[in-house]
Amino acid sequence: MADQSRQETFSGTKDVAETHRFDEKRLFDYLSEHIDGFDGPMDVRQFKGGQSNPTYQLITPGRKYVLRRKPPGKLLKSAHAVDREYRIIKALNNTDFPVPKAYILCEDEEIIGTVFYVMECVEGRVIWDLLIPGVTNDHRAAIYDAMNETLAKLHTTNYSALGLDDFGKPGNYFARQIGRWSKQYTLSESQEIAEMNRLIEWLPENIPANEEVSIVHGDYRLDNMVIHPTEPRVIAVLDWELCTLGHPLADFSYHIAQWRMPKAMFMGMIGHDIEALGIPSEAEYTRAYCERTGRDEIEHMDFYMAYNIFRLACILQGIVGRVRDGTASSAHAEQNALIVKPLAELAMSFARRVDA
Repeated sequence: MADQSRQETFSGTKDVAETHRFDEKRLFDYLSEHIDGFDGPMDVRQFKGGQSNPTYQLITPGRKYVLRRKPPGKLLKSAHAVDREYRIIKALNNTDFPVPKAYILCEDEEIIGTVFYVMECVEGRVIWDLLIPGVTNDHRAAIYDAMNETLAKLHTTNYSALGLDDFGKPGNYFARQIGRWSKQYTLSESQEIAEMNRLIEWLPENIPANEEVSIVHGDYRLDNMVIHPTEPRVIAVLDWELCTLGHPLADFSYHIAQWRMPKAMFMGMIGHDIEALGIPSEAEYTRAYCERTGRDEIEHMDFYMAYNIFRLACILQGIVGRVRDGTASSAHAEQNALIVKPLAELAMSFARRVDA
Protein backbone atom coordinates (compact mmCIF):
# COMPACT_ATOMS: atom_id res chain seq x y z
CA MET A 1 0.00 0.00 0.00
CA ALA A 2 1.47 3.35 -1.01
CA ASP A 3 2.10 5.93 1.69
CA GLN A 4 -0.43 8.37 0.26
CA SER A 5 -3.13 5.71 0.22
CA ARG A 6 -2.21 4.85 3.82
CA GLN A 7 -2.92 8.46 4.77
CA GLU A 8 -6.25 8.39 2.96
CA THR A 9 -7.17 4.92 4.19
CA PHE A 10 -6.30 5.14 7.88
CA SER A 11 -7.03 8.78 8.76
CA GLY A 12 -10.19 9.77 10.58
CA THR A 13 -13.19 7.75 11.70
CA LYS A 14 -15.91 5.56 10.24
CA ASP A 15 -19.17 4.00 11.32
CA VAL A 16 -18.60 1.33 13.97
CA ALA A 17 -17.97 -2.06 12.36
CA GLU A 18 -20.75 -4.56 12.98
CA THR A 19 -18.39 -6.96 14.77
CA HIS A 20 -17.24 -4.17 17.13
CA ARG A 21 -20.62 -2.77 18.14
CA PHE A 22 -21.75 -2.69 21.77
CA ASP A 23 -24.56 -1.36 23.95
CA GLU A 24 -23.93 2.39 23.68
CA LYS A 25 -26.55 3.30 26.28
CA ARG A 26 -24.94 1.02 28.84
CA LEU A 27 -21.55 2.61 28.11
CA PHE A 28 -23.01 6.11 28.37
CA ASP A 29 -24.62 5.34 31.72
CA TYR A 30 -21.34 3.91 33.04
CA LEU A 31 -19.20 6.85 31.89
CA SER A 32 -21.73 9.41 33.15
CA GLU A 33 -21.37 7.85 36.58
CA HIS A 34 -17.58 7.49 36.58
CA ILE A 35 -16.16 10.48 34.66
CA ASP A 36 -16.72 13.98 36.05
CA GLY A 37 -18.47 16.21 33.54
CA PHE A 38 -19.33 13.42 31.10
CA ASP A 39 -22.68 14.38 29.62
CA GLY A 40 -24.66 13.52 26.51
CA PRO A 41 -25.83 13.06 23.96
CA MET A 42 -22.97 10.75 22.90
CA ASP A 43 -22.07 9.79 19.34
CA VAL A 44 -19.75 6.82 18.79
CA ARG A 45 -17.38 6.54 15.83
CA GLN A 46 -14.60 4.01 15.17
CA PHE A 47 -11.10 5.08 14.12
CA LYS A 48 -10.03 3.64 10.76
CA GLY A 49 -6.43 3.07 11.80
CA GLY A 50 -5.17 0.33 14.07
CA GLN A 51 -5.20 -3.41 13.58
CA SER A 52 -5.09 -4.67 17.14
CA ASN A 53 -7.30 -3.00 19.75
CA PRO A 54 -10.51 -1.45 18.38
CA THR A 55 -10.45 2.27 19.09
CA TYR A 56 -13.47 4.57 19.20
CA GLN A 57 -14.13 8.30 19.32
CA LEU A 58 -16.83 9.31 21.78
CA ILE A 59 -18.27 12.69 20.82
CA THR A 60 -20.20 14.66 23.43
CA PRO A 61 -21.27 18.32 23.49
CA GLY A 62 -18.52 19.19 25.95
CA ARG A 63 -15.55 17.28 24.55
CA LYS A 64 -14.33 14.25 22.64
CA TYR A 65 -12.95 11.12 24.28
CA VAL A 66 -11.16 8.02 22.99
CA LEU A 67 -12.10 4.49 24.05
CA ARG A 68 -9.68 1.57 23.57
CA ARG A 69 -10.87 -1.97 24.14
CA LYS A 70 -9.79 -5.55 23.76
CA PRO A 71 -11.30 -7.06 20.61
CA PRO A 72 -14.04 -9.61 21.08
CA GLY A 73 -13.42 -13.29 20.36
CA LYS A 74 -10.48 -15.69 20.68
CA LEU A 75 -7.26 -13.90 21.71
CA LEU A 76 -3.64 -14.90 22.19
CA LYS A 77 -2.51 -14.98 25.80
CA SER A 78 -1.00 -11.65 27.00
CA ALA A 79 -2.06 -9.84 23.81
CA HIS A 80 -4.31 -6.73 23.70
CA ALA A 81 -3.34 -5.64 27.22
CA VAL A 82 -5.39 -2.46 27.43
CA ASP A 83 -5.07 -2.52 31.21
CA ARG A 84 -1.29 -2.12 30.81
CA GLU A 85 -1.84 0.68 28.29
CA TYR A 86 -3.99 2.50 30.80
CA ARG A 87 -1.46 2.02 33.59
CA ILE A 88 1.50 3.46 31.66
CA ILE A 89 -0.50 6.42 30.33
CA LYS A 90 -1.84 7.13 33.82
CA ALA A 91 1.69 6.98 35.26
CA LEU A 92 3.09 9.28 32.57
CA ASN A 93 0.29 11.76 33.30
CA ASN A 94 2.40 12.60 36.38
CA THR A 95 5.27 13.79 34.15
CA ASP A 96 5.61 16.24 31.27
CA PHE A 97 5.89 13.38 28.76
CA PRO A 98 3.27 13.87 26.01
CA VAL A 99 0.41 11.42 26.51
CA PRO A 100 -3.37 11.88 26.63
CA LYS A 101 -5.06 12.25 29.98
CA ALA A 102 -6.26 8.82 31.17
CA TYR A 103 -9.78 8.93 32.66
CA ILE A 104 -10.87 5.43 33.61
CA LEU A 105 -10.14 1.72 33.20
CA CYS A 106 -13.16 -0.61 33.20
CA GLU A 107 -12.44 -4.28 33.82
CA ASP A 108 -16.12 -5.19 34.02
CA GLU A 109 -16.71 -7.06 30.77
CA GLU A 110 -20.46 -6.74 31.21
CA ILE A 111 -20.40 -3.07 30.15
CA ILE A 112 -19.35 -3.44 26.49
CA GLY A 113 -18.23 -7.06 26.32
CA THR A 114 -14.49 -6.61 26.90
CA VAL A 115 -12.10 -4.64 29.13
CA PHE A 116 -11.66 -1.02 28.00
CA TYR A 117 -10.30 2.35 29.03
CA VAL A 118 -11.16 5.95 28.19
CA MET A 119 -8.69 8.75 27.62
CA GLU A 120 -8.55 12.28 26.28
CA CYS A 121 -8.94 12.83 22.54
CA VAL A 122 -5.90 14.93 21.60
CA GLU A 123 -6.57 17.05 18.53
CA GLY A 124 -3.70 17.30 16.04
CA ARG A 125 -2.10 15.57 13.08
CA VAL A 126 -1.72 11.79 12.84
CA ILE A 127 0.69 11.40 9.92
CA TRP A 128 0.71 8.04 8.14
CA ASP A 129 3.24 9.01 5.48
CA LEU A 130 6.90 8.93 6.59
CA LEU A 131 7.76 11.52 3.95
CA ILE A 132 5.33 14.01 5.56
CA PRO A 133 4.04 15.70 2.38
CA GLY A 134 2.72 19.23 2.28
CA VAL A 135 5.26 20.86 4.63
CA THR A 136 8.61 22.59 4.22
CA ASN A 137 11.89 20.71 4.62
CA ASP A 138 12.61 22.61 7.85
CA HIS A 139 9.21 21.66 9.27
CA ARG A 140 9.70 18.02 8.24
CA ALA A 141 13.18 17.90 9.78
CA ALA A 142 11.82 19.42 12.98
CA ILE A 143 9.12 16.76 13.26
CA TYR A 144 11.78 14.05 12.97
CA ASP A 145 13.87 15.78 15.61
CA ALA A 146 10.84 16.02 17.90
CA MET A 147 10.22 12.28 17.48
CA ASN A 148 13.85 11.61 18.36
CA GLU A 149 13.75 13.88 21.40
CA THR A 150 10.50 12.33 22.65
CA LEU A 151 11.82 8.76 22.45
CA ALA A 152 15.03 9.76 24.22
CA LYS A 153 12.91 11.41 26.91
CA LEU A 154 10.93 8.20 27.41
CA HIS A 155 14.10 6.12 27.73
CA THR A 156 15.53 8.48 30.35
CA THR A 157 12.33 8.71 32.43
CA ASN A 158 12.73 7.39 35.97
CA TYR A 159 10.24 4.52 35.96
CA SER A 160 10.88 3.72 39.62
CA ALA A 161 9.71 7.19 40.61
CA LEU A 162 6.44 6.46 38.77
CA GLY A 163 5.84 3.23 40.67
CA LEU A 164 6.55 1.06 37.64
CA ASP A 165 9.22 -1.27 39.03
CA ASP A 166 6.86 -4.20 38.51
CA PHE A 167 5.77 -3.17 35.01
CA GLY A 168 8.20 -5.67 33.45
CA LYS A 169 10.50 -8.47 34.53
CA PRO A 170 14.12 -7.46 35.22
CA GLY A 171 16.86 -8.77 32.92
CA ASN A 172 16.97 -11.17 29.95
CA TYR A 173 14.72 -8.86 27.93
CA PHE A 174 15.73 -10.09 24.49
CA ALA A 175 15.53 -13.77 25.48
CA ARG A 176 12.05 -13.31 26.91
CA GLN A 177 10.83 -11.28 23.95
CA ILE A 178 12.22 -13.71 21.39
CA GLY A 179 10.53 -16.57 23.25
CA ARG A 180 7.25 -14.68 23.44
CA TRP A 181 7.14 -13.68 19.79
CA SER A 182 8.31 -17.09 18.59
CA LYS A 183 5.44 -18.71 20.46
CA GLN A 184 2.89 -16.21 19.19
CA TYR A 185 4.18 -16.61 15.64
CA THR A 186 3.79 -20.38 15.87
CA LEU A 187 0.23 -20.04 17.17
CA SER A 188 -0.67 -17.68 14.30
CA GLU A 189 1.34 -19.43 11.56
CA SER A 190 -0.54 -19.75 8.27
CA GLN A 191 2.34 -20.80 5.97
CA GLU A 192 5.76 -22.33 6.51
CA ILE A 193 8.54 -19.76 6.14
CA ALA A 194 12.04 -21.24 6.38
CA GLU A 195 13.62 -17.93 7.37
CA MET A 196 11.27 -17.53 10.33
CA ASN A 197 12.10 -21.02 11.54
CA ARG A 198 15.81 -20.25 11.25
CA LEU A 199 15.46 -16.94 13.10
CA ILE A 200 13.61 -18.64 15.94
CA GLU A 201 16.74 -20.79 16.39
CA TRP A 202 19.37 -18.15 15.63
CA LEU A 203 18.22 -15.18 17.66
CA PRO A 204 18.46 -16.71 21.19
CA GLU A 205 22.00 -17.86 20.42
CA ASN A 206 23.29 -14.41 19.42
CA ILE A 207 21.94 -11.98 22.04
CA PRO A 208 24.52 -9.26 22.92
CA ALA A 209 25.70 -9.34 26.53
CA ASN A 210 24.61 -5.87 27.61
CA GLU A 211 21.70 -5.33 29.98
CA GLU A 212 19.90 -1.99 30.22
CA VAL A 213 16.40 -1.22 31.46
CA SER A 214 14.04 1.63 30.66
CA ILE A 215 10.42 2.13 29.72
CA VAL A 216 10.07 0.91 26.15
CA HIS A 217 7.09 1.85 24.00
CA GLY A 218 7.30 -1.21 21.76
CA ASP A 219 5.76 0.29 18.61
CA TYR A 220 7.24 3.78 18.43
CA ARG A 221 6.61 5.24 14.99
CA LEU A 222 5.25 8.39 13.38
CA ASP A 223 1.65 7.21 12.99
CA ASN A 224 1.46 6.27 16.68
CA MET A 225 1.70 9.87 17.81
CA VAL A 226 -0.18 13.12 17.46
CA ILE A 227 1.73 16.09 16.03
CA HIS A 228 0.63 19.63 16.93
CA PRO A 229 -1.84 21.00 14.32
CA THR A 230 0.63 23.63 13.08
CA GLU A 231 3.87 23.24 15.03
CA PRO A 232 6.50 20.51 14.53
CA ARG A 233 6.23 18.94 17.97
CA VAL A 234 4.80 15.77 19.48
CA ILE A 235 1.77 16.45 21.67
CA ALA A 236 0.73 12.84 22.39
CA VAL A 237 2.24 9.37 21.99
CA LEU A 238 -0.39 6.68 21.41
CA ASP A 239 -0.77 2.89 21.19
CA TRP A 240 1.05 1.62 24.29
CA GLU A 241 -0.12 -1.98 23.94
CA LEU A 242 3.43 -3.38 23.70
CA CYS A 243 4.93 -1.13 26.38
CA THR A 244 6.98 -2.71 29.15
CA LEU A 245 10.29 -2.36 30.96
CA GLY A 246 12.99 -3.50 28.60
CA HIS A 247 16.12 -2.65 26.65
CA PRO A 248 15.98 0.89 25.24
CA LEU A 249 18.07 -0.10 22.21
CA ALA A 250 15.43 -2.67 21.25
CA ASP A 251 12.95 0.22 21.17
CA PHE A 252 15.23 2.62 19.32
CA SER A 253 16.33 0.09 16.70
CA TYR A 254 12.71 -0.84 15.99
CA HIS A 255 12.00 2.83 15.44
CA ILE A 256 14.85 3.32 12.96
CA ALA A 257 14.28 0.06 11.09
CA GLN A 258 12.38 2.14 8.53
CA TRP A 259 15.73 3.51 7.35
CA ARG A 260 16.84 -0.09 6.58
CA MET A 261 13.71 -1.21 4.73
CA PRO A 262 12.78 -0.65 1.06
CA LYS A 263 9.93 1.72 0.33
CA ALA A 264 7.77 -1.14 -0.95
CA MET A 265 7.97 -2.88 2.41
CA PHE A 266 6.04 -1.52 5.39
CA MET A 267 6.83 2.18 4.89
CA GLY A 268 10.57 1.77 4.38
CA MET A 269 12.79 4.65 3.31
CA ILE A 270 15.24 2.89 0.97
CA GLY A 271 14.46 4.17 -2.52
CA HIS A 272 13.29 7.60 -1.38
CA ASP A 273 15.55 10.66 -1.66
CA ILE A 274 15.19 11.56 2.00
CA GLU A 275 18.07 14.06 1.94
CA ALA A 276 16.18 16.16 -0.61
CA LEU A 277 13.20 16.19 1.79
CA GLY A 278 15.15 17.29 4.85
CA ILE A 279 14.77 13.92 6.57
CA PRO A 280 17.91 13.02 8.55
CA SER A 281 20.00 10.02 7.59
CA GLU A 282 20.08 7.01 9.88
CA ALA A 283 23.53 8.07 11.08
CA GLU A 284 22.36 11.62 11.88
CA TYR A 285 19.24 10.39 13.63
CA THR A 286 21.20 7.86 15.66
CA ARG A 287 23.79 10.46 16.63
CA ALA A 288 21.06 12.79 17.94
CA TYR A 289 19.57 9.98 20.02
CA CYS A 290 22.98 9.05 21.42
CA GLU A 291 23.66 12.65 22.42
CA ARG A 292 20.31 12.87 24.19
CA THR A 293 20.78 9.60 26.07
CA GLY A 294 24.49 9.97 26.90
CA ARG A 295 25.83 7.28 24.56
CA ASP A 296 28.99 7.31 22.50
CA GLU A 297 27.63 4.89 19.89
CA ILE A 298 25.34 1.90 19.38
CA GLU A 299 26.97 -1.48 18.89
CA HIS A 300 25.34 -4.71 17.66
CA MET A 301 22.93 -2.88 15.37
CA ASP A 302 22.74 -5.79 12.91
CA PHE A 303 21.47 -8.09 15.68
CA TYR A 304 18.96 -5.47 16.81
CA MET A 305 17.72 -5.13 13.24
CA ALA A 306 17.40 -8.90 12.80
CA TYR A 307 15.48 -9.11 16.06
CA ASN A 308 13.15 -6.19 15.36
CA ILE A 309 12.29 -7.12 11.80
CA PHE A 310 11.63 -10.69 12.98
CA ARG A 311 9.41 -9.23 15.71
CA LEU A 312 7.56 -7.09 13.18
CA ALA A 313 6.98 -10.17 11.04
CA CYS A 314 5.55 -11.92 14.12
CA ILE A 315 3.26 -8.98 14.85
CA LEU A 316 1.93 -8.94 11.29
CA GLN A 317 1.52 -12.72 11.30
CA GLY A 318 -0.50 -12.31 14.47
CA ILE A 319 -2.84 -9.97 12.59
CA VAL A 320 -3.11 -12.58 9.83
CA GLY A 321 -4.02 -15.11 12.50
CA ARG A 322 -6.71 -12.81 13.87
CA VAL A 323 -8.20 -12.49 10.37
CA ARG A 324 -8.34 -16.29 10.32
CA ASP A 325 -9.98 -16.34 13.75
CA GLY A 326 -12.35 -13.46 12.96
CA THR A 327 -10.97 -10.98 15.53
CA ALA A 328 -8.84 -8.59 13.40
CA SER A 329 -10.01 -4.98 13.71
CA SER A 330 -8.80 -3.61 10.37
CA ALA A 331 -10.30 -4.22 6.96
CA HIS A 332 -6.76 -4.24 5.56
CA ALA A 333 -5.26 -6.78 7.93
CA GLU A 334 -5.16 -9.56 5.32
CA GLN A 335 -2.60 -7.57 3.30
CA ASN A 336 -0.09 -8.22 6.05
CA ALA A 337 0.15 -11.86 4.95
CA LEU A 338 2.02 -10.70 1.86
CA ILE A 339 4.66 -8.87 3.93
CA VAL A 340 5.64 -11.55 6.46
CA LYS A 341 7.94 -13.60 4.21
CA PRO A 342 9.84 -10.57 2.75
CA LEU A 343 10.34 -9.29 6.31
CA ALA A 344 11.69 -12.69 7.39
CA GLU A 345 14.12 -12.66 4.47
CA LEU A 346 15.29 -9.16 5.38
CA ALA A 347 15.75 -10.10 9.04
CA MET A 348 17.79 -13.12 8.01
CA SER A 349 20.03 -10.90 5.88
CA PHE A 350 20.98 -8.94 9.02
CA ALA A 351 21.59 -12.19 10.90
CA ARG A 352 24.03 -13.25 8.20
CA ARG A 353 25.89 -9.96 8.64
CA VAL A 354 26.34 -10.79 12.33
CA ASP A 355 27.71 -14.21 11.37
CA ALA A 356 30.02 -12.82 8.67
